[in-house]
Amino acid sequence: MTFLNTLESVLRQDERLVAENGYVMKNKAYDMGVVGDSNLLKLLLSNSDTRRHFFKDVDGVMVFDSMKFGWTVTSKEFLPDSYTRYKNKIGLVDNSGLNIVQSKDVCLVWPYKDCVLEGGQIKEDQKRNEIFYNETLAPDEINRLLYPKVFTNAKRFEDGKESSTTTFDVNSNLIIKGNNLLAISSLLKKYEGKIKCIYIDPPYNTHSAANTFAYNNSFNQSTWLTFMKNRLEFAKKLLSPDGLIICAIDHNELCYLGVLMDEIFGVENQMGILAVVHNPGGRQDEKFFPTAHENMLVYANDITRVKINNLPPSEEKLKEYKLSDECGNYKLRGFRRSGNNSRRTERPALYYEIFVDPISQKISLENFYGAVRILPIDDSGIERCWRWGPETLLAKKDKYLEIKNVNGKIDLYIKERESDYQGERPKTIWDKSIYSGQTATNELKKLLGNNAFSYPKSIYLMIDVLYVATNKDDVVLDFFGGSGTTAHAVMALNKRDGGNRRFILCEQMNYAEDVTYKRAKIVSNLVSSKIAITYCELAQLNEKFLDAIQKTTNDVELEELHSNILKNGFINYKMFIPEIKQFDSSFSLLSFDDKRHFLLELLDKNMLYVNLCDIDDADFNITEEDKSFTNNFYGRS
Repeated sequence: MTFLNTLESVLRQDERLVAENGYVMKNKAYDMGVVGDSNLLKLLLSNSDTRRHFFKDVDGVMVFDSMKFGWTVTSKEFLPDSYTRYKNKIGLVDNSGLNIVQSKDVCLVWPYKDCVLEGGQIKEDQKRNEIFYNETLAPDEINRLLYPKVFTNAKRFEDGKESSTTTFDVNSNLIIKGNNLLAISSLLKKYEGKIKCIYIDPPYNTHSAANTFAYNNSFNQSTWLTFMKNRLEFAKKLLSPDGLIICAIDHNELCYLGVLMDEIFGVENQMGILAVVHNPGGRQDEKFFPTAHENMLVYANDITRVKINNLPPSEEKLKEYKLSDECGNYKLRGFRRSGNNSRRTERPALYYEIFVDPISQKISLENFYGAVRILPIDDSGIERCWRWGPETLLAKKDKYLEIKNVNGKIDLYIKERESDYQGERPKTIWDKSIYSGQTATNELKKLLGNNAFSYPKSIYLMIDVLYVATNKDDVVLDFFGGSGTTAHAVMALNKRDGGNRRFILCEQMNYAEDVTYKRAKIVSNLVSSKIAITYCELAQLNEKFLDAIQKTTNDVELEELHSNILKNGFINYKMFIPEIKQFDSSFSLLSFDDKRHFLLELLDKNMLYVNLCDIDDADFNITEEDKSFTNNFYGRS
């Protein structure tokens, strides 16, 4: 048996490294070797050949050579497949067996991961089933990638009518269709430092969807964190000095995201971790603790400047105000303190005598004819104290105090008035029946019909979030726009409190126009005809090929796309087209998935959309209308 066969045999003993099709996952083995996975190291040490090959004895300590291990498992000789052989043929694998991008000295941190999104959602985790294909880019490439983009298909909806537009009104609401990283990078010129609240509900990994962010499990966690890091760094730039960001997340990524947000926003700016009960019954198919909630991480841009509001009064709370007088509804609360810090010895200034007349309801600090003297002594004879001092009592007694005879004992009560109730401070647990996923689905069906969108966010949750986080003239950004719940909530809250909040939504999926924008139009008609909504799209280049690759269902379609991309696409500079054409027959022998992966690598990711600096380039065929809108948006005209 050769050493490489031995290595394969050893790695197969770790079930984490064996894919469903029975193959050993080379990239995952590489990743585990880089981080020094303890179980992997134990396996390699357990075999004399792998121990001798990858470890060195230094004064009795076995030191692991992670670089040598990485070279071995990524070499073309170790478990070569048809895809690797094909890439070798067309010159994308060098003599060491490494992919060309691996052997470069420039960058291996994978700064940009989001090339293709595969739409829809999966039932198990109520999140999008999105595939993110990994790409390594050098720093200068990243800069070009994040240039502001050209907009197309701009239209404005107002007064129940939609029309194309060549201008952008900053007072309008905005929905952008396109890659959200590139969309928010394009917002910087106009909105940097102006967004009061960013709310996002990003896709995230779960144990039931381990392949969400990679070809295989290899870079699952690191890819997701990089994906989020890219976007959160732009989010911080967009926030106003007194702004805050709220990120919905489940328990699988909660700790990782928290550390990442600590790094980007500063641990000192962490405002709280909130639990939102969205499934009161819990997911009963889970092995240990059925999940009944998700989390919201809340961070301030600058915690010394941020302020939040109380939650709005709930219907359940308002029902408590059952009593009424000439000043309105109220409920009663004992004027004598109880519980901690309520004894006379602890607050002696609040222990004093009060004289009352139960018939006339007269209250005084001085004795008078017919008065009853009362002290804050409880039924157990313990000397307590009053809730107010003498001066406050005299100022508020006529409107806020009531005398009651309870079981033959005269006592004082505070009238807590409904008109004074401004809601409650938001606690760390948010639990209302209207926050449930079923409520959200039913509300959306009323607007768009059945099956418009799976697992939307509750409109009632979002209204409460915005009530707490924003004031009447603030701008709200959601760059995972989804079904448009955030836009709906902004308009609904404005109607409730007379506000003029504006929303900006970014959404890449194809439902951006048919669901997100459509919902916003329907709600605006219900709320106010004066609401203006601008819809536009990032002008596509290679993105249209990425969409086409994701929609393919058979090999014939992929081979047709292969030819089309070579003729009309913007090809990755690493690729040599004559060699690719020379080995067309080898391409046809690849598996369906490998063909898709290769076509994704073939495309230049810097050319997903048209850069603003290329707006006048005749090769891109930008219409005069699109030029006018884009230039107006960026303040160039």
